[in-house]
Amino acid sequence: MAAAVPRTLAEALRARGDAGLAELLRIRPDLLAPVPADLTQLATRAGTRASVVRALERLDRFTLQAAEALAVAPDPAPYPVLLGLMAGDDGDPEVAAALPGAVEALRTQALLWGGDDRLRLVRTARELLAPSPQHPSPTGLGPTVTEATAGMSPGRLQEILTAAGLPTTHDPVSAVAALTGLFTDRERMGALLDRAPAEALGVLDRLVWGPPYGEVTADPTPPVRWLRDHGLLLPTTPRTVVLPREAALHLRAGRAHRIPEPVPPAVAVAREHRPQAVDSTAAGQAYTALATVEELLKQWNEGGPQVLRAGGLSVRDLKRTAVALDLSEPVAAFWLELAHAAGLIASDGEADERYAVTPAYDAWLELPAAERWVRLATAWLAATRTSGLVGSQDGKGRTLSALGPDLDRGAAPEVRRRVLALLAALPAGAAPDRNALLARLRWERPLRGAGRPAAGDQPADLRTALADWTLSESELLGVTGRGALSAHGRALAAAGEGLAGVPGAQSPAGAPAADGPREAVTHGPQESTAPGLQEATAHGPRQASTHGSQEAAPAGPGQVADLLAPLLPEPVDHVLLQADLTAVAPGPLRRPLADTLGVLADVESKGGATVYRFTPASVRRALDAGQSASDLQAFLTAHSRTPVPQPLSYLIDDVARRHGHLRVGAASAYVRCDDEAVLGEIMADRRAAALRLRRLAPTVLAAQADPAALLDGLRAMGFAPAAESAEGDVLISRARAHRTRPRTAPAPVPDGPPTPDPTLLDAAVRAIRAGDLAATAVRRAPAAAVPAGTPSGDLPRTSSAETLATVQAAALTGSAVWIGYVNADGAASQRVIAPVRVEGGFVTAYDHTADEVRTYPLHRITGVAELAEEGN
Repeated sequence: MAAAVPRTLAEALRARGDAGLAELLRIRPDLLAPVPADLTQLATRAGTRASVVRALERLDRFTLQAAEALAVAPDPAPYPVLLGLMAGDDGDPEVAAALPGAVEALRTQALLWGGDDRLRLVRTARELLAPSPQHPSPTGLGPTVTEATAGMSPGRLQEILTAAGLPTTHDPVSAVAALTGLFTDRERMGALLDRAPAEALGVLDRLVWGPPYGEVTADPTPPVRWLRDHGLLLPTTPRTVVLPREAALHLRAGRAHRIPEPVPPAVAVAREHRPQAVDSTAAGQAYTALATVEELLKQWNEGGPQVLRAGGLSVRDLKRTAVALDLSEPVAAFWLELAHAAGLIASDGEADERYAVTPAYDAWLELPAAERWVRLATAWLAATRTSGLVGSQDGKGRTLSALGPDLDRGAAPEVRRRVLALLAALPAGAAPDRNALLARLRWERPLRGAGRPAAGDQPADLRTALADWTLSESELLGVTGRGALSAHGRALAAAGEGLAGVPGAQSPAGAPAADGPREAVTHGPQESTAPGLQEATAHGPRQASTHGSQEAAPAGPGQVADLLAPLLPEPVDHVLLQADLTAVAPGPLRRPLADTLGVLADVESKGGATVYRFTPASVRRALDAGQSASDLQAFLTAHSRTPVPQPLSYLIDDVARRHGHLRVGAASAYVRCDDEAVLGEIMADRRAAALRLRRLAPTVLAAQADPAALLDGLRAMGFAPAAESAEGDVLISRARAHRTRPRTAPAPVPDGPPTPDPTLLDAAVRAIRAGDLAATAVRRAPAAAVPAGTPSGDLPRTSSAETLATVQAAALTGSAVWIGYVNADGAASQRVIAPVRVEGGFVTAYDHTADEVRTYPLHRITGVAELAEEGN
C-alpha cells in the first residue's frame, strides 16, 4: 500500500524516521527549547519567523538560491519546474547535479516538505523570500500576472488581450489566465516580442534582471506605451509599472537567477612557501606573543589602570599601554582582550575598581612555553569578544572600549574556525588569496550579515570583517606564518572541532574542502535545557552534508603543544656580559634568571637576543630589593659565560658604597647621615627647595614631604638614599604583586543554542514520539453523549466512577487508555498509559508519553477514554 501524501508539515515530519527527526533537531537546535510536546508543535515551531530566519541564514548560496526559486514558483511546484527555474531552458549539468542535494538539505531542515511532485516551502520561508515592492527578491523577479492585475478594471484587461492578439473573454479570471498562458508559451511570446519596437526591447533589457519596477510619466514614451498596452508592463501605481514574472522568465530563458552557483568558489593559492619556513615563522611569532603577554601582565603586576564607570579601559590607558609595549593601539587592544579571554586579567572588584592580574597568571607562568601558547590560542579560538571593534561606535554613538561591554559577537568563533578549516584544506605552505577566501565564506553564508545596516561605524558585513580580523590575529598569534597555516595551526584547527561542542563555543559551520564538494552546514545557537530531559555535555557537532564530507578525529591541545615545542627556542641559563655595561641574552632566559636580571638591569632592545643595560638606577633598584654588592657580583659571575667586566664591577661597588649612606624615615620625613658635609651639600642644593628641609641636628634633616617623595627627590639629585624603619633598619623594597580574587575566564556569548549531543537528541525524539502518540491516538467513542460545547478532539470529562471502572478494566485486559491529567502545579496534559495496578486511590501504569512507569492519583485524572486499537 502506497504511503499517504502528506498534507501538512506535521504529517511530513510524522513520516520521518527517528534518525531524520534527530538530524532536524541537530541542525536546528532552537527547536529544542523547550522540547516540543508532539510533532504538531514541532512543525509549528519550525515555521515560526525567528526559527525560519535563523535556518535561512545558515544555508549556503546554492541551497538558498533553490529556496528563492521555489518562492517564485507555483505552490506546490513539481521538481521539473524547480529544475527549469534553476538551470534554464538550455539546462546546466552542474546545476542539475547539485540540485537534488539542495532540495534534500531544505527538506532535512524542514524548510521544504512534500514529494518531488509537490514541493512546498514552509509558508514563513515563502513569505520571507517571495518578491514584494517593499522587499525585492534576490532573483530580481516581480509579481505574477495574477498579482499585478489584481484590482485592474475588466475593460482594461480586455484591451490588453486585444492588443496582444488574444480573443476577449467574459470575465477577468479567464482574461488573466489567457495573458499568463501567452507569457508562458515560448513560441507565442517570441512572436509577440518580434513585433515589439527595438526601443521597447531595450526597456525590457533594463528591467529583466531586476529591479522589475520602473517609473513612468503621465505621458509615457512610445516604447513604454507599447509595452504597457500589450501587458508586458503592468501598472502598480499611477507612476509605476512592473515587468510581470512570467514575461521576465521568458526573457531570462527560464532562469530565476542570472548566475546560479552550484559549486563553491575555490580558495586560490596566492603564494607558496616551504612548510619548514612557515612553521619557523609561526613559531617565532608564537614566542613573541608569549613575550608580549608576559610583558603586559608584568606591567600590571602591581595593579593596572582603573575601570571606567561604564566598564572597560579608557582611551588614555589604552594609548599608555600601547606605548609601553611599543605597539599600535589596535594590536595592544588585541593582546588585552586575549589575556582577558584566557582569564589572566580581570577587574579586582574593589571599591576603587581597577584591572589586575588574576591568580591564574602565576599558574600559567609555570607551564612550559608551548602549553602557555596553547592556552592563549584555544582561548582566542573560542572567544566571542572581538577586539577589532575597539574604537568604533555602537548604534547609540558610544565608543566601544577595550575590555568593555558590547564587544561580544556570537559569530566570531565559528568564523575563526571556518577560516582555519579553509586554510587547512590548502597544501602545506600555501597562503590563500584573501579575496578568494572571503568569496568562499560569503558563498557558505550569503545571508549572514548581508544587507543589514551597520550599527554606528561598525562594519555592515560583520562576517567579512571577522574573517579579515582572523587572518591578521592568527598571524600575530603565530597560528599562521607568512599567511599560510603552520603545522601546529593545523592541529589547533582540528582541536577546534572538539571545542565547538563545548557550551558557549560555536560549531564550525561545516568544513568542506577548499575545492571539494559542497556541504549543507549548520550553526549552533544559545544553550537550552529541555524540561524533563537529563542534561548532557554537548559533543563535537557532526557535519550535515548533502554532498558528502570527511570527518577526521580531532587533535587535542596536547598534540598542538607537542608540534610547537620543538620549534620554540630552549630557555638558556646564561648571559654574555660586555664592557659597555650591557648583557646579551642569547635566547629566552630561565624564569629565576630573567626575574633577577630584570631587577638588576633595564631591557634596552628585544629580538632574537635581548640586550640589558646596567645603570646606577638599576643597580640601586637591586640593592633596594635586599641584595648586597657581593650578592650581585656572585650572581653575575655564576650566570655569565664571559668574565664580569671591570666597569660593571666598579659600577656595582660604587653604587653599593653610596647606597644607604643617607637614611630616610617618617617624621613626617627625615634624613640622617653620619657625614655632616653631605647634609650640608643637600641643604645648599637649590633642587632641595621643594622638599623644605631644615636641620634638626648636625646629622639629621627634617622634611615637610612624605618619605616616598623625599626618596625620589634625593635620588634625582644624584644621591643613593635608603629607607629605614622606626627601629633604624633598612627597608627592603620589593614590588608587591596585586592579584584579583580567583576568577574564571569570561564565558563566550553564544550565537544560539549549542548543537545537542546524541544522548539529548535520542531522549528528545522519544519524548516527541510519545507525545505525538498521545495526541494522535484514535480512541473509542464514549458510551455517554459528549457534553455540548466540548471541542472536537478534546478528551471529554468523566465521573470518578467511570474513570475508576475504565482504568480497572484496562488493567485487567492489559490495554492502553487515553487520560487527561492535571499535575500539582495545575498544568493539564493528555497521556497514553497502560494501567498495571489500581489500588488505594492511585493507578500505576506505563506512561507511553514519558516512556516510564509512573503512579497517578485518580482524583487528578479529569477524563479517560479507551483507544480504538490495543497496543498503542
